[in-house]
Amino acid sequence: MMQGFTGDCRKSPKEEKMSKDSDDVSTNNQSEEYDEPTVESDPEEESRADPDDGETEDLVILDPNAVEVDLNHRRIAKIENLESLTRVETLCLRWNLIKKVENLHTLTMLKELELYDNQITVIEKLSALVNLEKIENLEGLTNLKKLFLCANKISRIENVNHLRNLELLELGDNKIRIIENLDGMTNLNSIFLGKNKIMKLQNLDSLINLEILGVQSNRITKIEGLGRLVNLEQLYCSHNGTEVLEGLDNNVKLQTLDMAVNRIKKIGNISHLTELEEFWFNGNQISDWNDLKQLENAKGLQTVYLEGNPLQRDPNYRRKIKLALPSLTQIDATLCR
Repeated sequence: MMQGFTGDCRKSPKEEKMSKDSDDVSTNNQSEEYDEPTVESDPEEESRADPDDGETEDLVILDPNAVEVDLNHRRIAKIENLESLTRVETLCLRWNLIKKVENLHTLTMLKELELYDNQITVIEKLSALVNLEKIENLEGLTNLKKLFLCANKISRIENVNHLRNLELLELGDNKIRIIENLDGMTNLNSIFLGKNKIMKLQNLDSLINLEILGVQSNRITKIEGLGRLVNLEQLYCSHNGTEVLEGLDNNVKLQTLDMAVNRIKKIGNISHLTELEEFWFNGNQISDWNDLKQLENAKGLQTVYLEGNPLQRDPNYRRKIKLALPSLTQIDATLCR
């Protein structure tokens, strides 16, 4: 029985997803060979007890006057018995055993709902939650601005394209194979699809105001389908199987380009990206120093990661990079002197 517990709600993993994990940019990330990401099994998920293993949920008492309710990591298998929470604005249900989003229709004051690290398999309707502004899986909330559904078992993007006010969509660490059903989401500013099974960049044309796209740790072999994303400022496409740097002709506002740990042999087709500030290209197959000329027009370039490429074998590696790109303040994980 879920009776409740009040407390501070943990923040979403957005910052962890897009702040460039230290593992992605450290010297440990120098493999020159692409290992296809797998998400079939999750050690953390496997370590959780099954809801049918005989153990019961924690018994907690709900405060009907609570504005914030924290029910994280309490072995909850079903959302229920929340009718008394008439004032709740923030509800955290992270790291439980929930498979279905239900019984939230009475929480009409709810603004933030967190459901990541569960076992949710589908995104379902929560149309009664008219005040919701931040959540992790729902459909129909007219005021919803942020939706966090990472670390679940979602296999399709569905029931979200009616969320016209949505600005952030987090679906990382699921089982999604196709980018789809995003038509009409013109207010979407950020979408995070890292650690899925996506093979192709597609169906993004309607996201005309998108500024941040995260598709790292998928199976994307070609950069394409970004021509309409003219406002894109940050692209995270590391840990894929990409072989050629291309498809960015119209993305002239890019400030951060992360193509680390792919199979790219040449830096090309980016000399027009004059707004670049961060260029992450470690763990590829770059061997020609002339490739750095592609970055010369980016006068505000501050950081490059090139470790793990054949270039790094040059004893004058750092010196040559600094001479070619004098605006740099950081090369790999070390600040420039």
